[in-house]
Amino acid sequence: MTDKTILRALKGEVLPTPPVWMMRQAGRYLPEYRATRAQAGDFLSLCYTPDLAAEVTLQPIRRYGFDAAILFADILLLPQALGADLWFVTGEGPRLSTITTPEEFAKLKGKDDIHETLNPVYETVSILSRELPKETTLIGFAGAPWTVATYMIAGRGTKDQGPAHALKAEDRETFSKIIDLLTVSTVEYLSKQVEAGAEVVKIFDSWAGSLKGQDFEDFAVEPARKIISEMKARFPGLPVIAFPREAGEGYIGFHQKTGADCVALDNSVTPEWGAANVQVSGCVQGNLAPGHMVTGGQALIDATRHVVEAFKNGPHIFNLGHGITPDADPENVALMIETIRNG
Repeated sequence: MTDKTILRALKGEVLPTPPVWMMRQAGRYLPEYRATRAQAGDFLSLCYTPDLAAEVTLQPIRRYGFDAAILFADILLLPQALGADLWFVTGEGPRLSTITTPEEFAKLKGKDDIHETLNPVYETVSILSRELPKETTLIGFAGAPWTVATYMIAGRGTKDQGPAHALKAEDRETFSKIIDLLTVSTVEYLSKQVEAGAEVVKIFDSWAGSLKGQDFEDFAVEPARKIISEMKARFPGLPVIAFPREAGEGYIGFHQKTGADCVALDNSVTPEWGAANVQVSGCVQGNLAPGHMVTGGQALIDATRHVVEAFKNGPHIFNLGHGITPDADPENVALMIETIRNG
């Protein structure tokens, strides 16, 4: 049996103290991250410079001793590798050239042509595999096809994913081709991460909650099932975490439908609901509200204990319900970890 607590939880073991890591644990709330980001010059240079990307991945491990490190990268590197233009606007976020017509789709590369662009990411994984403490699990990741497609179709993040929903309604053939290309390309991307040393992979479907009814099944569940099935065929025993954020009732049965070893829960559902409806099917990850990392205090301690208590009877990886925000206080992260580990 491995001594890595994350891997034990992912195998279904119920641990007396849940392992913990944090989405976006390498980020702007940390002064050391901001210094390295300034050294890189811009966000994409940070992602594509393996030594610096590895450094920011390691920073929260050194500071807090999290049980897992997650590769520092961005979900939009894959569409860039497929041929979309990608740039970041300071204070506003990512921008991409849009893919909304059969002609634009035809200009994209195939799944086997992504690696030249993404090789620096694999090198980052290799560095981390060598340099992480032996007890720390290394998590690779990719965006889920639906979420990545919403950015490719709109050319940016949107509040309601309206452009992607519109294309899905008006030109389902082109929309489905985008989803299918992202599905097979994600398998190739994650496979290279595993070959480079990732021990777990996570699929982030940040906008899954805007898919309703059959669309949720077709474009959140089915791509995840295909990716997980192929990853497990290539790498038997590989644990996979799925995060269909704000899926609500769609969280129920997500383990069985997709083959995920763990389903991450956002904080729009209560821990008690998650335990009763999702943890019954396998390991869950979550789901402290990220706002507690800003406000701290006794409310943070109480909420952290609440999450631990609610999930104590099944396999659980402690995490936030979404990524930590740039305005979070690093001291509150330390308080959260101390509360988890010392009660």
